[in-house]
Amino acid sequence: MTNAIENVEDILHDSLEILGTERVEDPGCIQYGDLVLTIAPKNQANFTLFVFVDTQEGKANTLLADHLFSPALLLAERIERGLVEVAGRSIIELGAGCALPSLLAATLSEPPRLVVVTDYPDDVILGNLRSTVERNEKHFRPPCVVHCQGYEWGKDASSLLRLSENPDGSCGYDVVIMSDLLHFHSSHDALIHSLSFLLAKTPRARVCVAAGTYTTRAVRQNFLDLGSRIGLVWENDSGTCGQGNENEDKGDIEAASLWLGTRAITGIDAAQLGVRKGMCRWWVGRWHFPDIKGAVDGITVV
Repeated sequence: MTNAIENVEDILHDSLEILGTERVEDPGCIQYGDLVLTIAPKNQANFTLFVFVDTQEGKANTLLADHLFSPALLLAERIERGLVEVAGRSIIELGAGCALPSLLAATLSEPPRLVVVTDYPDDVILGNLRSTVERNEKHFRPPCVVHCQGYEWGKDASSLLRLSENPDGSCGYDVVIMSDLLHFHSSHDALIHSLSFLLAKTPRARVCVAAGTYTTRAVRQNFLDLGSRIGLVWENDSGTCGQGNENEDKGDIEAASLWLGTRAITGIDAAQLGVRKGMCRWWVGRWHFPDIKGAVDGITVV
């Protein structure tokens, strides 16, 4: 099993049931606790939840919005365990897909005040995301308000910032969630551009990032380096802080692979969840204030 994990070299391999040879089949939805989530369909027929076979069927395929990948499960587990501070805060998720981490936060006993889930402004992708939000609205705890918006990374984020406005007139999100968005190296500049505007310029603001090990170390490091250049300091899953240099200690990864969430998840048992968790890395970024003036202000809206 260890060899199977270490041999994961591209994004397709994370879509397999690592503990066996069969695919994880599902009619297009997954239940995490009370949440019932669907993923953007490749077509109108039934499809496989974690495996895509045909890459010729549109934007949902191209952007990988038709999957629930392991990093979303990892971030959801961390939120469920209270490792991400969300109570009374504002949250935005970029490239949300089915928005598991952010919608889970909205169901907690001490929820955020605001959750905004975003994805590429495509009719199929956004239609699915809106349906998911509406389907689960009864589970959101007051006073949390949930919005769904189309947003293309790197573009003008003014409308999203207006949603985050505080009573004192300040704007910016306390938590930005980025789940499995690093795989495409060419998108990093746009992601950092958006992050620089959306993450509140406060000491408690955090960006939560997770990526699968199928995203190569060099690609992950490129994103972390770009974040450091705009004034972010990173904490990672090995407990170190600094400018984002990765520690590839396999012992750290294996030790972190025990699934610690308590909510029932359909179709995936605890052992499988642990393997998926072990195939992920996470980072939490915060502003290092002496470094952000100018670095953020100097970015031009695309």
